[in-house]
Amino acid sequence: MVHALEHLVVRHTRRLPSPTGPSGDGAAAARRFDAALMTAGFKLSGELLERLSGLAEPTVVETAVRTLATVRELVGDHVRHNVYFVDFPANVPDTLDFWTECFARAVGERDARAGLLRRLRAGVLDLLSLPAYGRYPHTYEEMVARHDELIASAGDRLTVLHPGGEAREEVGALYRALAGSTTPLGAEHLGDLALLAEHHAHDPDGPEEIPVRENRAVVNRGRLRAGAAPLLDTVTDVLRLGCALVDGDVTLHEPTRFRALPRRHRRALLAGLDALVAASPGKLADVSAHGETWKRLGERLHPHEYPHWPHAAEVFAVARGERRAPSLDGRAEALLARGDLTGAADLLASHAPGRLFRAADRLLRTAEEEAEWEAVLAAVERAAPRVSGRVVLSLREHVHNRADLPGAGTPPRRVFVNREGRAWATADTRPPLPEAVRERLAGLLDAETRRRLPDPGLLLIDPQILDVALPLSGRAAPAGLGVLPRGSVSPVEGELLRFFTYWREERHTTDHDLSALVLDGEYATVTWLSYTALSEVEGVHSGDVTEAPDGASEFIDLRLGAVRGTFVVPQVHVYAGEGFDETAECFFGFMLRDTAQEGRPFEPRTVRTKSDLRGPGRVALPLAFRRDEDGRWHAHWLHLYLRGKPSANQVEDHRVSIAVLLRGLFGRKSLTVRHLVSLMEESGTPVAPWDGRSVPRTPVTYLGLERPEGLPPGSRVITPENLRDLLPA
Repeated sequence: MVHALEHLVVRHTRRLPSPTGPSGDGAAAARRFDAALMTAGFKLSGELLERLSGLAEPTVVETAVRTLATVRELVGDHVRHNVYFVDFPANVPDTLDFWTECFARAVGERDARAGLLRRLRAGVLDLLSLPAYGRYPHTYEEMVARHDELIASAGDRLTVLHPGGEAREEVGALYRALAGSTTPLGAEHLGDLALLAEHHAHDPDGPEEIPVRENRAVVNRGRLRAGAAPLLDTVTDVLRLGCALVDGDVTLHEPTRFRALPRRHRRALLAGLDALVAASPGKLADVSAHGETWKRLGERLHPHEYPHWPHAAEVFAVARGERRAPSLDGRAEALLARGDLTGAADLLASHAPGRLFRAADRLLRTAEEEAEWEAVLAAVERAAPRVSGRVVLSLREHVHNRADLPGAGTPPRRVFVNREGRAWATADTRPPLPEAVRERLAGLLDAETRRRLPDPGLLLIDPQILDVALPLSGRAAPAGLGVLPRGSVSPVEGELLRFFTYWREERHTTDHDLSALVLDGEYATVTWLSYTALSEVEGVHSGDVTEAPDGASEFIDLRLGAVRGTFVVPQVHVYAGEGFDETAECFFGFMLRDTAQEGRPFEPRTVRTKSDLRGPGRVALPLAFRRDEDGRWHAHWLHLYLRGKPSANQVEDHRVSIAVLLRGLFGRKSLTVRHLVSLMEESGTPVAPWDGRSVPRTPVTYLGLERPEGLPPGSRVITPENLRDLLPA
């Protein structure tokens, strides 16, 4: 079973667990393995190549087969990427010429002609009704035969796989890292944690602490199913566990449909509730926040059948309104309604420091005199040591973006992003915070962060990671390759930028459309590329594919030097059928190439990022590209979804809303790795840039986009895959 989990280690850590098998001469097989990896843009490190060479050939071959399948899926090379126009990016026709050709071919086909003429008499021409439109006119093999081999380039991506420890050790370490994460995990990583928890419920070296409640619920489900006692601190932990047992939403954001539970699970949940309330009756105050969910769970637990657990029954009495247990938020609101701002701040600081931090801006805006400002700031400072590092940094980022005061003209835009990545913008009408108050709040937050940061020893830094946003929520970045958290900025170096999307429908005929919107410096539309504009000065579209029972791909090829605007915004629209979180598979990515490289439309060695599309709404905005004043391009990572329309979404319909959203997003700044590095430097940490040549002799802490070779044993390495470990606890 451990071997079945090895692929998780490769995906999350870029380390290959040490294969078990007899010694032998596996050098030739290891070299073939390395060559096969390079076709997908991966490579064995020197140490890993040497280790594999000392194993028997069958062991190396078996390891290669498993690993190649994992990395090809990671980069999106596990599927066949066909294109509608067989010579893409060459010989892409003019849009109207192409539509006219499709119409002419339909007129010439006896079976299609009658229906076509009937629709024309009604004054409608539906492209989807034309037999030649939207369906691949050639096979994948025919498309591949039309393209030359890819010419290797020094700029091609090369991701190095490093040697790991024994498989059991690596899998256990990954379980502890995910379970003990200080940030909420995305849906994909939460699923990985659930799989690992099933096999590590009785692990004596389990995580010392599980600070994120959603992670705790998934771990508790694994423990309960394995016969171990769940880890419960609050009544809401029990509710989350109940949701997890029926594969519901452990974030409690979406309604969960409960079903019948086994008796042993019902007993475990009720016994846990009874013990928690008996030890601390005040915990009943948390019930009303999720009263409806508690009532639905109670219908499945049947607490009346267990009179020996009376305290558990009290929970459901509160949920039904039969017993009063005012929530902490309700008590705080009552104090604010009476004008007792100081009392509300003190209440939250004493009993819910995290909620105080989330309400700090509101409390400071409500304050009308210096004494009240002082009381709120004092409460924040008093509560700070009991707040998670993620919440401290989240408030610090918020404070940083409150520095720009509204001007006399149009108020700035305020952007909201919910848990699932759905985004919307509105005018920011909040009154400004006094500058002295804002600076003092920022100072005390920095002091608290500085106090918690560990001593990393010598800190070696790849400068490109400094502008990567801190992952204050694991949902800020989907699973994939080369994906950075929302708000990150990374340089783009290349002549050709090629977007791609792939989807495979689950049950219903599904049409996803790839588009790219070009905006000028004032966010006005310059042009776009889509199925309605197949070719422009900037580049070409590969053609519209309208159904994907076996999977479908669309591409856009852009010449960066020809772009007439400041922003390029790739986007994926649901035109018909299943949404992003309903398809069997759906992802987006981009490649960078030189003009002379040729090759197939999809070449894994040129892929810079591939990210899963699993979100709400009908329009996906993975990232945007921006050209600075010096003409250099940078990627700005978004991972956002717009509601869109139920069907027929296209770039023309969403140009204005996307421009408004981008204006708000580019008007704010994310807290990045640079912020934590500067705090470490202020604390006396020695910091040096990594040049790849001067290898230290003693262990160091390394921060970079990729794990380098040659670091001394015992060094700590932090890359985007485990960037959450950089956040102070």
